Amino acid sequence: MAYHLGIIGAGNMAEAIVRGLLRSKVLRPDQIIAADVSPDRRRLFANDLGVNAVETNAQVAAAAPKCLLLSIKPQQMADVLTKLAVNLPPDTLLISIAAGISSAFIERHLGPAGRWRVIRVMPNTPMLVGQGMAALCRGKNATPDDLAEARRIFECAAKVIDVPESLMDAVTAVSGSGPAYVFYLVEQMIRAGTDLGLSEPDARLLAAQTIAGSAAMLLASNDTPAELRRKVTSPGGTTQAALSVLMAAENWPATLHRAIAAATARSRELAG
Repeated sequence: MAYHLGIIGAGNMAEAIVRGLLRSKVLRPDQIIAADVSPDRRRLFANDLGVNAVETNAQVAAAAPKCLLLSIKPQQMADVLTKLAVNLPPDTLLISIAAGISSAFIERHLGPAGRWRVIRVMPNTPMLVGQGMAALCRGKNATPDDLAEARRIFECAAKVIDVPESLMDAVTAVSGSGPAYVFYLVEQMIRAGTDLGLSEPDARLLAAQTIAGSAAMLLASNDTPAELRRKVTSPGGTTQAALSVLMAAENWPATLHRAIAAATARSRELAG
């Protein structure tokens, strides 16, 4: 059987990508093969998604898929690539979503069997609900057609942009890790709401829908975030009272900048 997409590491992000592909009918289940060491993940891919789920990476490589998605932890990449190179056809398009791992790193660890074509992608977890963000860049041997193929895969569940590879660490820090920043903000909004007497379900709905609606406004408006903030902030009103605390106490903006810079630095560290 000819497979279009092979997957190494059938985790949550790989699941989100596959669900998007199947939902949009870009690929059929019988065009996808996935490997994972976890029996639970293999069962999910097989039973819920109808995908051929196998135990070893070598089985995926031997199936010679047109594209191979590397959906594994950065720390595992060198070992996985070295073993994959034994069976992987040199014309396979490699798509990596591992944070910090450069296209040159992937090419180097696969060895000299061919001019390996690599596309790096940094997606984020909102792909699970079809609302993700992904940034793409191509390695030195990848073609514009390769980039278009990767875009086709990720556009099923995400907005997609192209960036130079030199900016992928910044992308990782802003959007790849970004959902966690938002979830942390919502945690604190819920906690504050319940401290003030709201029920937990009501506080959660109020906070989550406020975040969702605000994001929709950002995407729909030509105004800058600063201008949208000004429009909702009446002089001497409740919003101004809250923002004055956020902007002054313990220098919150600088703290957020340092946090994103730390994520960028860690992404670079993961590349070794």
